[in-house]
Amino acid sequence: MPLKGCLINWIKSPLLDSFFIYLTMSLVRLNIKGISYSQTQSGAYALVLSEVDGERTLPIIIGAFEAQSIAIALEKEIKPPRPLTHDLFKTFSDRFNIKVKQVIIHKLVDGVFYSSLICERDKIEEIIDARTSDAIALATRFNAPIFTYENILDKAGIFLKIKEDSKLTQAKIEVEELSMDFTEDTSLKEVSIQDLNNQLNEAVADEDYELAAKLRDEISKRQ
Repeated sequence: MPLKGCLINWIKSPLLDSFFIYLTMSLVRLNIKGISYSQTQSGAYALVLSEVDGERTLPIIIGAFEAQSIAIALEKEIKPPRPLTHDLFKTFSDRFNIKVKQVIIHKLVDGVFYSSLICERDKIEEIIDARTSDAIALATRFNAPIFTYENILDKAGIFLKIKEDSKLTQAKIEVEELSMDFTEDTSLKEVSIQDLNNQLNEAVADEDYELAAKLRDEISKRQ
């Protein structure tokens, strides 16, 4: 059978349906747990995402503007006097009937997360590359779900047991002051992998997400 015919038959076969079902099942939905910051060093923020049906968290380092934009979108009572960049994108999209359906954090390379916006207009879907911080800032405005792949959580996720009396909710952002100076730390390169793992466990226990993210990235580089 010609190659073209083989491809057509494969596309129409249940095998392809099973392949897409597998991809969908490997996605893990995330919620925004909070944003932590360092008062001693401006511009350093950790956006903490948590899986909906699990105990893993995913700390992602973002910039000050994106952190502010996400916080404002989550706090519905705060209205900036003029539209922020992400607000402008939302208004533009609404005007031209463009909808952001979901955000997928699809890749992690050298501690950098890569994301895609799944958009729809006139029942046609488009995939747009975006920085993770921008993608999540837009997701909060479109009420779009956030997903990542299981293998990314396996590689970069941090287990965290939520206390029973914790009042963190999806709709409310808890901003915790961190004392760590978030500068480029070359001293980690001299620390053994065992000590890095010990420090990571201590950072998670102290809910020091910013430090945990740095330690996790250093461990990932050595693996």
